[in-house]
Amino acid sequence: MRGTSRGSLQGVADRFEPVLVAAGTDAAGLGEEMFSFVDALESSGSLRRTLTDPSLPGEAKAGLVRSLLRGARGPVADVVADLVSQRWSSEHDLTEGIEELGLWALLASADAAGELERVEEELFQLTRALVSERAVRQALADTTASSERRAALVDQILGAGAADGTRRVARRAAVSDRRRFVETLTHVGDLAAARRRRLVASVTSRTELTPAQRDRLASILEGAYGTQVQVNVSVDPAVLGGLRVQVGADVVDATVLSRLDDARRRLAG
Repeated sequence: MRGTSRGSLQGVADRFEPVLVAAGTDAAGLGEEMFSFVDALESSGSLRRTLTDPSLPGEAKAGLVRSLLRGARGPVADVVADLVSQRWSSEHDLTEGIEELGLWALLASADAAGELERVEEELFQLTRALVSERAVRQALADTTASSERRAALVDQILGAGAADGTRRVARRAAVSDRRRFVETLTHVGDLAAARRRRLVASVTSRTELTPAQRDRLASILEGAYGTQVQVNVSVDPAVLGGLRVQVGADVVDATVLSRLDDARRRLAG
């Protein structure tokens, strides 16, 4: 999503945030109701086209949404009405925007419960565990299987010990067809880091990093980006050069990291 759609989503997200903070842990319920509306939109092309038709007044589209969401809680109807009143580059950007704010609501709930960092870590560990489980990834991506079956598989994988926020995010990732399962978990991990005002560095190393090496790498990256960085490490013996680091769209190799570290030391000294 970019351009007009991204600007529309950001504006609504900024207005929605105080609502989520006020809702506390109940924000998760708001997110689940938003997912239900996303699923309804996905099954109705005519409704998507109507709600993204630039020739229709925003007030008319908002009124239609409020009638459709008559049984939903007020904040859900308000935020979806706000979303459909904006301009979107494509009809699918609207459904993506609603789902994005639904996921944000799940993270706001985890944040209110003091479990946001735990959810972020559990999502990363789950994506890491699935790297070598091709059959499981295929089962989670099998759109011919019912949503209930895919959600049940998530519950089986997570067991009883996962945080509520982790389970909600993973179940949504399994039943939504908008992204692949692991891609959605990675995206939500980035959203969680953003909510904690941290960047995420996805590090692939030929060998395990020691705690001291992790700390040093985080320090180098924080010096380069000017903000806190969450370092998530996966091990892959095939990595050339021993280390691959991705921060957002930036891919940094070990040589660049060395130069950054040298520059940081010169500035400090």
